[in-house]
Amino acid sequence: MTTGKPLRADAQRNRAALIAKAREVFDAGEFFDLRFDDFAALAGVGTGTLYRHFPTREALAEAVYHEEILTLRDHARELQATLPAAEALSAFLRAMVEHIHTHHGLARTLSTLMAASTNGLTEGSQALENAVADLVATAAREGAVRADIDPGAVMMALHGIGAAHDRPNWRTEADHLITLVVDGFRPAGEKP
Repeated sequence: MTTGKPLRADAQRNRAALIAKAREVFDAGEFFDLRFDDFAALAGVGTGTLYRHFPTREALAEAVYHEEILTLRDHARELQATLPAAEALSAFLRAMVEHIHTHHGLARTLSTLMAASTNGLTEGSQALENAVADLVATAAREGAVRADIDPGAVMMALHGIGAAHDRPNWRTEADHLITLVVDGFRPAGEKP
């Protein structure tokens, strides 16, 4: 897809329909059972429209990934705008665990499809890390968390949680780990 000029309204709708249908299929873990052309019919568009927007499976996966990242980033900003800083950070981390739990099929499909596409993953990861960095920086400025918290370390914790999703008691362990992380954010001497 060319990115030079804005899409017409109908092209935007078609692109959004393709991304929404792909997200649904990825989440259900059915992506590999379909031919790439099948996405056109599932989204109610022509095959030419599919290839005009997304010439490959990887291009479609990258678009879904970017939509997910934007949704998560926007959620972080919403929490930051509506909650005290420490609560916003904690709520975001817990929301990430819920998102991983609810959309594990999506995460697994995207990571498989985009394994060779480090550029797309790097850009998306950076956007999400920037949102986490904003949450951390605001909480640190307010004295609600330690000033030495590295957003990259927070991202590593989230990635580790996601990577361990196949463990039998994953959800309980993930929630417990987030509690440990949040407790670790507190300034020295402050009790949970």
